[in-house]
Amino acid sequence: MLDVPRSARLAAWGSAVLAGLAERDRAVRAVVRSDEPHGAEDPDAHAVPPAAAFAGAPLGLADLLDGLQAHGVPGLRAVLPAPGDVLGLPGPPALNTLALEAGEAVLTAAPEPGPGAVPPSLALLPVVEEFGSAWEPGALVTWRVLPAGPRRVDAAGSLGEAERALKEALREATEELARLDVARWRDDAAEAIAAVRDGVLVPDALPPSAPARSVRVLGTAARLRAIVELAVADDGAAVTGYEATRRAQALRGLDGVARHAIVAAVNAVLEPRA
Repeated sequence: MLDVPRSARLAAWGSAVLAGLAERDRAVRAVVRSDEPHGAEDPDAHAVPPAAAFAGAPLGLADLLDGLQAHGVPGLRAVLPAPGDVLGLPGPPALNTLALEAGEAVLTAAPEPGPGAVPPSLALLPVVEEFGSAWEPGALVTWRVLPAGPRRVDAAGSLGEAERALKEALREATEELARLDVARWRDDAAEAIAAVRDGVLVPDALPPSAPARSVRVLGTAARLRAIVELAVADDGAAVTGYEATRRAQALRGLDGVARHAIVAAVNAVLEPRA
């Protein structure tokens, strides 16, 4: 099945919890999946109550969601940056660097001003430690809570814009990659190709309250990212330096459109329903 990054799952399900549209424990299960239970680090008590942050006991994802809800945070937004594409990162520079290294992060939407309110924006960064093997993989995930600037740089745009961009990217990328003959896959990739071609989005990638259009766009974008991952692992028939450069540019462009679409689909969970 096709899935989306952890930050996208946390932003979507966390927003539903904060809006009272999903149960916290169900959201935690949807975010964690097959990982070990997710932890949280909030040493300065930005999100969780100071008593919990300084008690010394390990914090979990449920504690983090409870703290954000207690502070009146109305929702969460995903960011999926890449080198040359900061995609909504608000700063400061140190935070942007960490988010780029991770390739993902979650930002809080600003709560209403009031006593005890959290800073205008916080960032939740996943620190992932993988273990095991290709046959039995595992991951230890800790969400670091850091203060973030209020400014958004180069936001992903609306869901409608993202859907149109996906359709255009599919057409252009198919033509460009066909010219470079990158459809010549390795024999040992046949199973992976079939999984991407026939796969569907995991049922709980988005909460039940998500708009149907978000689900549709997210499924298409997840498929595109999976295609890019397969294509990056194969040299295709682009044997010259020029062809390899054009191929890499085409794949980066396709991945960028897919990332923007995932962000738009997830962040649309915050939008009022018509």
